[in-house]
Amino acid sequence: MLKYSTFQSFRSFQQQKPKAQFLYRVIGASPGEFSVGERRKSKGSLWQDGFQEMMRLCGLGYWVQGFRCFPWLTLNFHMAHNLNLDPSTLQLVQNFGNLPMVAKPLFGILSDALSIGGAHRIPYICIGGPVLGQLALFPDACQALPALMACVLLSNTGAAITEVAKDALVTEYGQKNRINGLQSYAFIALAAGGILGNLLGGYFLLKLPSRMMFLVFSVLLSLQLAVFASAREECLGLARPLGHITTGQSVSENIRKQISDLMIAISEDSIFRPLTWIVASIASVPILSGSIFCYQSRCLHLDPSVIGMSRVIGQLMLLSLTVLYNRYWKEIPMRKLIGAVQISYAFSLLLDLVLVRQINLCIGIPNEVFALCFSGLAETLAQFKILPFTVLLATLCPRGCEGSLTSFLASALCLSSIVSGFWGVGLATFLGIKSGDFSKLPIGILIQFLAALLPLGWIHRVPMSLSDEKKRKKGLSKRNRKPEGLEELWLVQFMLTDEKENLMQSSREAIWELLMSI
Repeated sequence: MLKYSTFQSFRSFQQQKPKAQFLYRVIGASPGEFSVGERRKSKGSLWQDGFQEMMRLCGLGYWVQGFRCFPWLTLNFHMAHNLNLDPSTLQLVQNFGNLPMVAKPLFGILSDALSIGGAHRIPYICIGGPVLGQLALFPDACQALPALMACVLLSNTGAAITEVAKDALVTEYGQKNRINGLQSYAFIALAAGGILGNLLGGYFLLKLPSRMMFLVFSVLLSLQLAVFASAREECLGLARPLGHITTGQSVSENIRKQISDLMIAISEDSIFRPLTWIVASIASVPILSGSIFCYQSRCLHLDPSVIGMSRVIGQLMLLSLTVLYNRYWKEIPMRKLIGAVQISYAFSLLLDLVLVRQINLCIGIPNEVFALCFSGLAETLAQFKILPFTVLLATLCPRGCEGSLTSFLASALCLSSIVSGFWGVGLATFLGIKSGDFSKLPIGILIQFLAALLPLGWIHRVPMSLSDEKKRKKGLSKRNRKPEGLEELWLVQFMLTDEKENLMQSSREAIWELLMSI
């Protein structure tokens, strides 16, 4: 009897298999997550639904972002004509109001590290939308500059939160599904919103009071809030698993980890070198937008609809350039493309000199027509120059840092534009450009032109080809990083090996007992 029971004990050990439930508890997964057949069966339909939902969210979100020019055009005319601000003060207010954009890395780190209801992107868009519309809720803010400045800062804080979340959503979805055209699609939606915003802004500026135009924009923000509040990140396939954050790990520890990952990502040459070039190329050019705007509206007495339509033409050009880049120019070496755009941008700044010197009248072109066709060209090229860098960094962005890295890029670009604006204020003050004296404005434009050529001296920091950077990044990842998606499989293999060793030990003990009984 002893022999038989011992032999049965030995057979039970031989036939025993590792306990699956124990492994699932260790890796924080359920058996359904490893059902490959079911995932393949429903993958096509789920991806199709998620892609359509993503296109809807991306299109609406960036269209509303581009439509922000609608209230901003109103605000600029209000400060120039109703508050009678001089050009330097007007430009100072414009740049100071963009300071919340510098805090984008903070919002990006929070978006990556802290989930709200199991989602990391859409809730932040829903939070930032109502904050963005705060300018319409203060009817007396338009009468005093300090109150108006507070509303602008609060509104731009909401804009920064929504922009960070949208950029991270686009980058994360594009990386997960290997879609490289989402940034171009976002630029197209952004340009379309800018076209309609400037077109309607120039028309309704003469028909409606400022507060009414702010309320119209708030209605659009409410529509965006309703659409995004009804969306779910699970439908996009971006929901983080429950085991994404280690058990017992505090939010502060996770934030520190995100900061560390961001620093590591930025320190890589493939990201750091092009990032420093685009930031320096913007910050090195003093912008005289406030002086040019006051000159057009006060000296040339251009109608608001003309200025609004010039912005529309600029956005149409941006839309066309984006389509051309997405269709044809992606094949051009990035360094050559950026060099050509930078040279074109420098010479486009001289078009303001033509308008100030009234050279256009000598060749029979009225001020309205010239401003309508060429006034927004420099701004359009400056915006388009960012697109290749956005595509590059979105491609090279490490997984888990989508919000942090894209927000850092946006913050760096915003900070460089603020520095550029402050340079412009200092230059205008140094040259003595005032509301009643624009005689030194041509000198300022020539200084702008020379400064725009300086970044060509270090254009070697821009990669020659996007595909080369992707290959180099892929090779670096294979050498230095754990293969993506294999952490759980490695843990399962480890547990299977451990269980196998236990079974072997038990089998040896059972054989020994059997031999001893004989």
